[in-house]
Amino acid sequence: MALISPNLVYEKIRENLILEKLFYILESDIEVQEGLKMANINAVSRLNYNDHGVTHSRIVAGSALEMLDILVSKGFTPSSVKAGIGTLEDAKIIVLAGAYLHDIGNAVHRKFHNIHGYLIADRILDRILPLIYKDQKKIKDIKFEILHTIFAHDEEVHALSLEAGLVKVADGTDMAEGRARIPYKRGKLDIHALSALAIKTVEILSGENRPIKILVDMENEAGVFQIEEVLGKKIQTSGINELIEVIALKKGVKLKDFYF
Repeated sequence: MALISPNLVYEKIRENLILEKLFYILESDIEVQEGLKMANINAVSRLNYNDHGVTHSRIVAGSALEMLDILVSKGFTPSSVKAGIGTLEDAKIIVLAGAYLHDIGNAVHRKFHNIHGYLIADRILDRILPLIYKDQKKIKDIKFEILHTIFAHDEEVHALSLEAGLVKVADGTDMAEGRARIPYKRGKLDIHALSALAIKTVEILSGENRPIKILVDMENEAGVFQIEEVLGKKIQTSGINELIEVIALKKGVKLKDFYF
């Protein structure tokens, strides 16, 4: 069981030196950090949306890596491994980098931010990946896989790899009340803010009916909107929808099962 929080990513990288190296390169890179800062300025300050900055990046990265570990433990093979591009560790690098950078395009504009994002990330990855790999062909292959996860995280785009699907679903799992608190304090009272405020915790578990189970515990039924309109739409175009079940809880008591 993994509670969705900014701390989860630190647990997922702790015993993997390459993942840890990549994470701290991203955390210390000026262009990445300023890009995520500007993404939040556009999303939160100018549009009254919820968090799209570095905290969101950490949450999505941790959630995506947790789901990848669950699937691998149940015999699923990442798409990059199936394609002969790399190893399981390489798949984790794709997931980590894609999750961390997926929203950086908001620094340009919310509209088409997945397109802006892969264009910005293309340059960043050209600098970062040679710090991880020596093989030039592998650097290019891994880069394109990461760029796919960034482009495909938009709910209108169908993910073509397991890794991209995981990043997309992980993006949707960051919907607990903390993410909506800033726009709510600024006076945003629409259903998106109120439904997010209703959600208290989101947990990722190994499932029984399907490989991954996502538990969403809420204060009231307003949180169902967040499941259906945010997480559900991500799952529907993730390419891994048949691997995921979502269970809504109200103060710990089961409300409804969702299969998207």
